[in-house]
Amino acid sequence: MAGAVTAALALSACGGGASSDNSSKDKGPKGTAGYNAAVTGVVNPSDKPGGTLKLTIHDDPDSLDPQIAYYASEWNLMKSFYVRTLLANDTKPGADGLKLVPDLATEVPTPTDGGKTYTFKLKPGVKFEDGTPITSKDVKYGIERIFAREVITAGPSYLVDLLDQGQKYPGVYKDTDPDKMGLRSVQTPDDSTIVFTLAKPFADFLYMLQMPVSAPLPKAKDTGSRYAQHPVSSGPYKFESYDEGKKLSLVRNDQWDPKTDPVRKALPDRVEVVYGTAVEEIDNQLLANEVDLDIAQTGVQPGTQPKILLNPETKKYADSPVTGFIRYVAISTKVPPFDNIHCRKAVQYALDKTAMQTARGGVEAGGDIATNMLPPTIAGHDDADDVFNTKSGKPQIDKAKEELAACGKPNGFDTVLATRNTGKELKTAEAVQQSMAAVGINARLDPQDAALYFRSIIGSPGNVHSKGYGLMMAGWGADYPTPAGFLQVLVDSRLIYDSGNNNYSELQDPAIDALIDQATAEPDPQKNAGIWKQINAKVSESAAYMPFTYDKALNYRNPRLTNVYINQYYGQVDFGSLGVTS
Repeated sequence: MAGAVTAALALSACGGGASSDNSSKDKGPKGTAGYNAAVTGVVNPSDKPGGTLKLTIHDDPDSLDPQIAYYASEWNLMKSFYVRTLLANDTKPGADGLKLVPDLATEVPTPTDGGKTYTFKLKPGVKFEDGTPITSKDVKYGIERIFAREVITAGPSYLVDLLDQGQKYPGVYKDTDPDKMGLRSVQTPDDSTIVFTLAKPFADFLYMLQMPVSAPLPKAKDTGSRYAQHPVSSGPYKFESYDEGKKLSLVRNDQWDPKTDPVRKALPDRVEVVYGTAVEEIDNQLLANEVDLDIAQTGVQPGTQPKILLNPETKKYADSPVTGFIRYVAISTKVPPFDNIHCRKAVQYALDKTAMQTARGGVEAGGDIATNMLPPTIAGHDDADDVFNTKSGKPQIDKAKEELAACGKPNGFDTVLATRNTGKELKTAEAVQQSMAAVGINARLDPQDAALYFRSIIGSPGNVHSKGYGLMMAGWGADYPTPAGFLQVLVDSRLIYDSGNNNYSELQDPAIDALIDQATAEPDPQKNAGIWKQINAKVSESAAYMPFTYDKALNYRNPRLTNVYINQYYGQVDFGSLGVTS
């Protein structure tokens, strides 16, 4: 535990934190409005309760079910308003926001048995929205639920991999135990105690218990695949109504006791989220102060950027943090001709990263050119790790043509490029298409619905193969702020799944897997980062991933918002700290 937390704090202190890239003469002092003020401090601090927080987003949620959701904005929303877990990231600006603190648990435990056993005690007085006490069995049931992959079709699978240990536990819906408590690696000796026993030490285990997938769930209220319609709240708000794909309304949960919860401010009386708003309309509503925040937090559209950056009065209500995300193209190792490494290398050399950066908003609003698959916010990153010499951002046409000849396609070939159908990503995909056409690679764009894109479009290898997706637009942020939390799920061949897959390239390299095993057992942060640096180099050499920007996002915040700051854990505004002045 100590090693994992220390690593997370150290990576920010060593120059990886969001604040390190955002100095600006327009920045206001701590506690005041100003450009990038929310990156380094708290804007408009206040404890005033009341009012309605108005949020919006273009996409439908990937899910409001905590065991399925996997978008950063959904995790931020859940953990802020209706989901509590054993541990939480601290709700503070800067590196302090990476620290794990107790949430439902009384303390952050120290592992025993050589780092394999973790024992938690629950706080007294924590309840679900119906007044039922939250017990250790509810926590175990929620974790067991994620094993039921026929129902829980997406979401991170770390706990499945760590806790199954050869039992082949089928999940709660097929559990033959009368109380549905059959997972042997998790024990509940009494209602306030839960014990996790790992097969071998895993330095980052405590981060698994911060994720929404570990949220408690009362067995009697589990509605299976329909649970997203009304998850049972353990947090300060509960569902009043949910019109799927249109609007979510949250109201105060009168069974939530603030004395048990130092993490959430819970200032507004209501929280309303409108889904499906056109991206250009979101920008218009933001600048008219009709809504408070775009919860996607992926930035305003290119046409809106000059309206913010060139107007001092508007600019002071905007922030452009380093988000911790990488924007990249996944290149399938299973879809011909990309099963040939030279065809993959041709793409690495052909792509015009500067054009792609411009499509995302340029340096200020889109991010810096990426050279490898570890972002600056994660230990082990080194900008000099640049196998294909892409730092300049310019295409290398001659090298691309050499690789095409080496893969037996000197005149190029046809392929399909999958992308979400949203503004900046679609424009970036068009830039990919144009730059590849210069070397004879003809990529047909296949825009897809954003809500399903990662889960069942490119997250299903069978679908990728049948649709011929040689290339896939993607973005990724750390599940938790260590190298394993960022990179493992993308490159570990043992984590390739039939659905909810995140190793989109289907990269399979035994040497990478062996190094991952070394890294995940190594508690020393410096040694751990060194192993991940080796892994990152091997990933680059595979040519299966083509990173193009280390993400920044220019977002606007309504002047009436209070307690605004960027939480480094999500690379977004911390939704649960927000209040409104009117």
